[in-house]
Amino acid sequence: MLDRKIYQLYNDGQEVWIYLRDQQRWLDRARITALEGDLVTIRYETEEEDEICAWEEMVRVESIGAVTLRLAAVPKHNVDPIVSDDCPEAEQIPNPESNSD
Repeated sequence: MLDRKIYQLYNDGQEVWIYLRDQQRWLDRARITALEGDLVTIRYETEEEDEICAWEEMVRVESIGAVTLRLAAVPKHNVDPIVSDDCPEAEQIPNPESNSD
């Protein structure tokens, strides 16, 4: 079941968080770049003191304990979210109550 989901995420090219249970660590914001048999190639970046390092690892499907996706992100600082009134009028969904006139 997990191998089918990994294949789907590979085809979608989505950014994922992967838990490697044999190493007891998470790979943050990784991309699955290749699948060959039971080997999964994963690319990700780490940020250290003054440099960003890019990594590519090959792991076996059975060493993957969990895969998560970010569904949405909202900024923490004070930013007014865009609401429908801010959209151009041509893109706004008409209000059914206003059409009853």
